[in-house]
Amino acid sequence: MIGGGERNYAGTSAAARVEKRRASLLDAALSEMAQSRWRSATVASVCTEARLNKRYFYESFEDLDQLADAVIDMVAGEVVVAAIGGFIATAESPLDEQARTVVAAVVDVLGEDRRKALVLLGGVSTATSQDDKRRAAISGLTTVLVDHARKIHDVALERDSLAATGPAFVIGGTAQTILSWVNGDLPVSREQLIEDIAALWLALGESASGIARSRIEPEE
Repeated sequence: MIGGGERNYAGTSAAARVEKRRASLLDAALSEMAQSRWRSATVASVCTEARLNKRYFYESFEDLDQLADAVIDMVAGEVVVAAIGGFIATAESPLDEQARTVVAAVVDVLGEDRRKALVLLGGVSTATSQDDKRRAAISGLTTVLVDHARKIHDVALERDSLAATGPAFVIGGTAQTILSWVNGDLPVSREQLIEDIAALWLALGESASGIARSRIEPEE
């Protein structure tokens, strides 16, 4: 990391220049990963892609693994922020509107930049360490959905294992559907994709809640 005092250059602070170079490296790594070139990537090749001198790599990252982890964290963070933002914006709205808003937010993050969907959702091969990081990121997204499910459905669902397995199923299916869409294997419009995924979310939520009640009621 850089040291020394803060100096401005052409009106830009040293910290801002470091952040800009870091963003360029993240973008370059995202491209390398999305094009299945990460296994053969080097610090030099990433810096060439980012149009930066190699020495700038080490002001932000220790090695390529740390950079790859940062890419996955960046994309997963954007998806979580978008999903939570959708939940908050529609907190007082009907469930169908909540579902469409959240699905649209997630689809837009991953659909507007195909690279993000490929890297986060497993559409390209990466090193084992990045696969572990990606699984952890997906697990984090599942946790967000689990928390939301417990808030909008009745207590019966919260007491049943479906409170955990249902959202995990939804996230996995949603990820594969979005990945198929960005790859062109699912020929539907953005609007139809959002409508279909939201409808499936709602259907599964309602069914899971009903199943949970039927499991618990005989015990009471």
